[in-house]
Amino acid sequence: MEARRSIEDACKRRLQKIKVKEVGVKPLQFPFQEKSTNCKFHPLKLVLFVIVIGTFFLILSSNSVCQNKNTSDSRWIWGASDPRYVSDVDINWEEVSQVLEQLPEKKVVENISLLNFDEDEIIEWRQVVPGANQTVLHLDYAEKNITWETLYPEWIDEEQENDVPSCPSLPKLEVPRNRIDLIAVKLPCRNEGNWSRDVARLHLQLAAGGLASSANGKHLVHLLFITKCFPIPNLYRCNELVARKGNAWLYKPDLSVLREKLQLPVGSCELALPFGTTAEEVHSGNKRREAYATILHSAHVYVCGAIAAAQSIRMAGSTRDLVILVDDSIGEYHRSGLEAAGWQVRTIQRIRNPKAEKDAYNEWNYSKFRLWQLTDYDKIIFIDADLLILRNIDILFRMPQISATGNNGTLFNSGVMVIEPSNCTFQLLMDHINEIESYNGGDQGYLNEIFTWWHRIPKHMNFLKNFWIGDDEVVKAKKTHLFGAEPPILYVLHYLGYKPWLCFRDYDCNWNVDILQEFASDVAHHKWWKVHDAMPEQLQDFCLLRSKQKAQLEWDRREAEKGKYVDGHWKIKIKDRRLKRCTDSLCNWKGMLKHWGEKNWTDDPFFHPSPPTLKTNKTKTASVSGI
Repeated sequence: MEARRSIEDACKRRLQKIKVKEVGVKPLQFPFQEKSTNCKFHPLKLVLFVIVIGTFFLILSSNSVCQNKNTSDSRWIWGASDPRYVSDVDINWEEVSQVLEQLPEKKVVENISLLNFDEDEIIEWRQVVPGANQTVLHLDYAEKNITWETLYPEWIDEEQENDVPSCPSLPKLEVPRNRIDLIAVKLPCRNEGNWSRDVARLHLQLAAGGLASSANGKHLVHLLFITKCFPIPNLYRCNELVARKGNAWLYKPDLSVLREKLQLPVGSCELALPFGTTAEEVHSGNKRREAYATILHSAHVYVCGAIAAAQSIRMAGSTRDLVILVDDSIGEYHRSGLEAAGWQVRTIQRIRNPKAEKDAYNEWNYSKFRLWQLTDYDKIIFIDADLLILRNIDILFRMPQISATGNNGTLFNSGVMVIEPSNCTFQLLMDHINEIESYNGGDQGYLNEIFTWWHRIPKHMNFLKNFWIGDDEVVKAKKTHLFGAEPPILYVLHYLGYKPWLCFRDYDCNWNVDILQEFASDVAHHKWWKVHDAMPEQLQDFCLLRSKQKAQLEWDRREAEKGKYVDGHWKIKIKDRRLKRCTDSLCNWKGMLKHWGEKNWTDDPFFHPSPPTLKTNKTKTASVSGI
């Protein structure tokens, strides 16, 4: 406080000296005489008066009047702060000093900008970086009616039929006149489950990035975040992390990449990729460093789906690499089929979801994290194995991590998403699997907790095959038209419920199960089979039905007949040729129906002899290094 009073007294004395210097030793006088009878005054005196008054107010408004030798105050507001922006982290200045020691030897911090620190911390910074010119930044707060749900709405009018979606604006920092070497920011981190979905925390990071990206030429700017929680991993990438010690995170961002990302909408409140953009507009990086990828683990039933997906990618015109990750449960025969379809097969070790029950559907779905270890690629478009690419989506290679369609609430759907492989990002995912809760118990929920800052792409690039409860006939008719349109309108059709290859080809078997009827569409079903029929005959054999599945389909049909389902699909006579082809040792599938459901005997594994391995021209099987 004594130091502050001395500074204020010095400022006052300086101000007094400035006044005296400007107007002389006499007090300020108006350049005309009040008692003059004719009210005359000399024009030069009027000009002098205007100059003196203008100079006086210019001095008062200048930041330099009350600035410390090494500190300038950029539009600082003295008063109550917004609690959303307050950070309760106790700064360990020793850690800060140790991190700053990791700056390049030739890097001299001459100008440092400080954001979101209190007065005592600002004074402490002078001891940490002595001699550097400090700029205390002021950032106007975001409007209090801006919530995370405002930035990430569940739905937007992508086709602009009734409205043009727009995101609220977040205030930006005023760029100081002096060149910036280091930007230090103190971030809030709430001790809550939703700490990363924090408008103030996002705002501070975007503002700091915007200031850093304003640097001209090749001048290097470092960013230092003081926070208990990791910064946005797809904005400040882990491979740009220079050093970290405790709560101090020092980055050297690629400013050109940062500028591109900051040009995107602040949230999913607008499309990051405009609706109607075509593949012909693609201008991406090195095509040899870009690939489509999917993953199969713990089950062979998706092999047929993956083969059809590869077929659809090639039919859509893409020539990018196709990479599929498989575990040891996928045998040589099925691997040979995947290779023949064009997939480069890479073997992985599964990753167990520590919060899943044993043998549950989601026990091993964290294996998807292995995608980030495909570091021989810069960009990956991940696709689930139960979808078709109807139109070329290579344009997504232009998009940053994470780009995806919206799901429910503020979340994205991970069925189609753009990722940027990185070993340190993989490690980030692994470091938090015991503490972060997934909303759905699976990988999609977990990834949504790590990557809360994501970019919306049109829903036509991951269009779900379903009819929501409440869809009226007009909406249903529109969806049905989209499913069957030729030439295609949709880019990607994602099959939910029973998969087409697990049904008879005659109709969508979701009709025969009441709780699955929302996923039933004969038009979409026949669309998949059209791609199937374009595959080489030897690859079609990977889509044959096993005896147990035939029995399940007939059981469902009989139940639908008993319930007299009004759609009437149970009346259709099956002509699927796969009905008469047997791939296992229990070909009498009709005999299974006599005891269907008794003591869960149908859950016991059957013996399935594997056919001979297909011969391919070249083998692309490999293991992902380090896993």
